[in-house]
Amino acid sequence: MAQLQANNCNAIGLCGADGDAILAHKRNHPVIDYGFVGDVDAVNTVLLKSLLEQNIAIVFASLTHDQQGHLLNTNADTIAQELAKALSSMYDVQLIYSFERAGVLMDANDDSTVISSIDPSKYQQLKSKQKIFSGMIPKLDNAFAAIDFGVKKVIIGKAEQLKELINGNAGTNIVNE
Repeated sequence: MAQLQANNCNAIGLCGADGDAILAHKRNHPVIDYGFVGDVDAVNTVLLKSLLEQNIAIVFASLTHDQQGHLLNTNADTIAQELAKALSSMYDVQLIYSFERAGVLMDANDDSTVISSIDPSKYQQLKSKQKIFSGMIPKLDNAFAAIDFGVKKVIIGKAEQLKELINGNAGTNIVNE
């Protein structure tokens, strides 16, 4: 937050419990006890719109709550997707997943093998060939869910290339067929 403020970006840090921003429920499974893992039920778009209209950038921690007094640990990619989906009814939303890699890679050990664009059929092919696996699968599942719900653009890439990602000059674009 201090870095954003130092760069003239008025920002506020929130978690899902702040202002009832993100409501969730504890994940239920018939066999596995996931502990305090949450799945999102609702996003308080009225609160978010109010902050955005005041030109305040919102930074979320990946915690939600269940309105029973429990904080729930919720996947950060899922939080981003749920926020993007909720705000897409009011705004043209672009979702950028930034992390330590240059994008979705054909070879997980070679940053020069960025796949520039992935549609659902290519995604299925890459999964079946085990070119995409592990932590990238939920990230891509979230990306496609966001696109299907009306988010205009989803890009996955390296955090240090944020300007290039925003301009479409880096990373992997997630597209519908």
